[in-house]
Amino acid sequence: MTSVDADDVRDPELPGRLLTTERDVLIPLLRARPEADFALPTAACPDWTVRDVLAHCSAALLRAVEGRLGPGVFSPESNDRDIAERADWTNAMVVDELERGMTEAGPVIAAAGGALDTLALGEWVHSGDVRETLGEPGAYAGPGQPHALVLLARTTRERGHLPLHADLDDRDEPLRFGDLSGERPPARYIGDSATLVRLYAGRPVPDGGAGYELAGAEKGELNIFG
Repeated sequence: MTSVDADDVRDPELPGRLLTTERDVLIPLLRARPEADFALPTAACPDWTVRDVLAHCSAALLRAVEGRLGPGVFSPESNDRDIAERADWTNAMVVDELERGMTEAGPVIAAAGGALDTLALGEWVHSGDVRETLGEPGAYAGPGQPHALVLLARTTRERGHLPLHADLDDRDEPLRFGDLSGERPPARYIGDSATLVRLYAGRPVPDGGAGYELAGAEKGELNIFG
């Protein structure tokens, strides 16, 4: 089982595995959906349709693959330009580019020494946004989730995020996130892994949060994407 122990050494291949694992779930799903589904608004990104989210994801990955990572990259303005540049594309073309990006970005991310690891995590979260909008099971879960939790734990540690001890319904061992220096008592989360991902990604939580417990922190404090 993939570990999220604080002493883990970075696995440079992990982001690529996360992307290809999610690719094998998401791409066949998208190719089987009717054209109208691509125009659905997403709850996680209300200003973006499913197609917009996919275009953003494919553009971001291709920027990494092609080394186009200059100043302002991934800013809201840059993201909007990437989506606009694909306005005349068919949905199939967007999906094809996304497949290429999810396939080819892994080695580039691996070689970046950790600087692009959160790109893979963000792409996986956006895949969950799309799957939830389409009413598909496994949003923010599925076979890629163990890899995503490792990246999430490392991201929260590197950013000095608030410490959190998570007792997850769907894992045998508790997981630790955030700053582990001991300077602040850890917050405590009890619930499932997918809901924890939603909280860290600032995504809507089903049932108003009735399915989890969070003590020692406000849910907004967990959001790593702002």
